[in-house]
Amino acid sequence: MARHPDWLAPGWTLPGVTALMTTRAGGVGVAPFDSLNLRDGLGDDAHITARNRQIVAAAIGATPVYLNQVHGCSVVRLTREDLRPGATVHTADASITTEPGIACAAQVADCLPVLYVAPQARAVGAAHAGWRGLAGGVLEATLQAICEAAACEPRDVRTWLGACIGPSAFEVGADVLAAFGAAPDSARFRAHLPGKWLANLPGLARDRLRAAGVGDIGGGTWCTVSEPSRFFSFRRDRVTGRMAALIAIDPC
Repeated sequence: MARHPDWLAPGWTLPGVTALMTTRAGGVGVAPFDSLNLRDGLGDDAHITARNRQIVAAAIGATPVYLNQVHGCSVVRLTREDLRPGATVHTADASITTEPGIACAAQVADCLPVLYVAPQARAVGAAHAGWRGLAGGVLEATLQAICEAAACEPRDVRTWLGACIGPSAFEVGADVLAAFGAAPDSARFRAHLPGKWLANLPGLARDRLRAAGVGDIGGGTWCTVSEPSRFFSFRRDRVTGRMAALIAIDPC
């Protein structure tokens, strides 16, 4: 099954790798989860969510492994064991794999998903980065895991940022500035209201990836809040679905 034309994808095309990010289009759900909600436990019909996951699995040509995301910085390495029926759902905010046919997945509805690929598709990964995970080092932890698994350097790794809450919509307080050690007049935090700033989440992610040695950073240009017909957004709607950014090493 081909991916839906509304879904997002990195600007690069690499042999042996399939990567994409879903939008809210292409599924079978009804409002407020219309139509491609991929997460259970939000109030959507479980049978519909299961069907949506089947649609995505067919489009990426691999089996996605979804995580119990907790806004932390833990990274799990996925293997064939994670595909067996009844396998434990990992509590982590990022995953990597070196095995074909397994899709690393990050579920989001305003947080930033980041995809990684090592040279010659020796390893791929996906990270879920809200501001807590980003400040805590989830992107650096995922990069380290990729480099260790693929025996490569950070400069060798390609990354891609999916859709997230944009810099004109992400209102934060002083606690977020403090988490990043940022001054009130930082380039990534724009004064908005008394005691409030507008934060540039993809910009903060780019800064951290560059500081970690990554040179190839794409994407990060879509705002989930500003396009209600295209993206789920928790901050905008509260009761809503979840999208996913996924990456897989193609089966041989």
